[in-house]
Amino acid sequence: MADLPGAGDPPGPAGDDNDRMGLRTAVAPLIRASTLRRGVFLLLGGVLVLPYVLLGVTFAQLFTQGEVPRPLVLGLVVIAAVIGAAPFFLDGSRALEIAAVRALLGVRLPEPAAGHPADRETRLRAALWIAMHMTVGGAVMFALISALPMALSVIAAQFGIGVELVARQRFGPLDGQDTGWLTLTGVLVLLGLGYAVAGLGALATSMAPVLLGPSPGERIAALEARAARLAERNRLARELHDSVGHALTVATLQAGAARQLLDDDPEFVRRALTAIEETSRHAMDDLDHVLGLLRDSGDGSRAPAGTAPQRTLTQLDRLVADTRTAGLPVTAEISGALGEVPAVVSREGYRIVQEGLTNAARYGRGPVRLRVGVPGEPDAGDDPPGDRWLEIEVDNALAGVARPGRAGRGLDGMRERVLLLGGRITAGPEGDRWRVRVRLPVPRGETR
Repeated sequence: MADLPGAGDPPGPAGDDNDRMGLRTAVAPLIRASTLRRGVFLLLGGVLVLPYVLLGVTFAQLFTQGEVPRPLVLGLVVIAAVIGAAPFFLDGSRALEIAAVRALLGVRLPEPAAGHPADRETRLRAALWIAMHMTVGGAVMFALISALPMALSVIAAQFGIGVELVARQRFGPLDGQDTGWLTLTGVLVLLGLGYAVAGLGALATSMAPVLLGPSPGERIAALEARAARLAERNRLARELHDSVGHALTVATLQAGAARQLLDDDPEFVRRALTAIEETSRHAMDDLDHVLGLLRDSGDGSRAPAGTAPQRTLTQLDRLVADTRTAGLPVTAEISGALGEVPAVVSREGYRIVQEGLTNAARYGRGPVRLRVGVPGEPDAGDDPPGDRWLEIEVDNALAGVARPGRAGRGLDGMRERVLLLGGRITAGPEGDRWRVRVRLPVPRGETR
């Protein structure tokens, strides 16, 4: 019968691998780059606490020597305590700690919101963090200054370096003759310092979000700033979609018609190419305007937004003419003075009409009826009373080969524009026609 491996048998390859894995796991905290960075962060706290230690030693000497009257020393202590405690509660101190935590501890803390001073709770949390940082950092620095040279000296003595220096010293129950025990003690001290730095750094990493994290006010400010950025991005996306999308639709229709009549009607082809050129030029102007809004200047302020002015309802005649040139019949009914509409309403109204015509050309068939009602003076029966409404309506026959629902982005953009202005929109099929109705409020007394 074969012998079974007993307890006295040497470990096999699997046991050796487990030992190596255990050794690597034990040593890993000491050789990680994050441990070194955390140690530097803790030492920064020790550097910050040095002036306070020097002040404490100075005042202690003044008390013990008795050369300076004690009431005067007490007054100086109070003044020094107030001055020394003030940095703990400053927003700048908290910002510096956050920068150090992000760079050395790798904790993703948001920057303090500009223009929003920290509240009392946030200042107290930051003061507690700074006090802990300085206390722990001072202890680590003291351990390194005192224990590290001692450990290195006893280890070096084992190799014949500095034997005379160690031989005259006594370390607790050990003296210079106990070289083996001294070396072991030095190694244990170094390992203890490494594990202490790793553990304290990990503790600081876990506590930083709690004590340096944003206050409720800063969270709200960050959410508002993010919402503003998203709103700006959505606005620019709408501008690009409506202007460039309309230009591409017109150019596509013109190119298709020109291709069909290339041999039969050269004059029409010439007009179509001219229309494509002009439409593309207008689209480039709009694109330059939007890119100007996206571009930031060197000092962080908004750069000038291009040279092309924003299009308004006063350019409706040109928009309708371009659409007709593209081969889509448009019947326009415009009532009221376009120039009296407020600028913001006029700009958004133009884009809504542009997107409505684009969808009609892309997904509809047959003539398009466009109606724009510019408000006059408010009537007593207005809803709500005292407000005027800009009314826009675009409709044409539904195409049999394409569903209008494919124009989702354009409809979403129109709804966003109307929502931002507090208006109303209905869009959808009515019988065999696709109709878009928009009402935008025009407050009383506002003109261009």
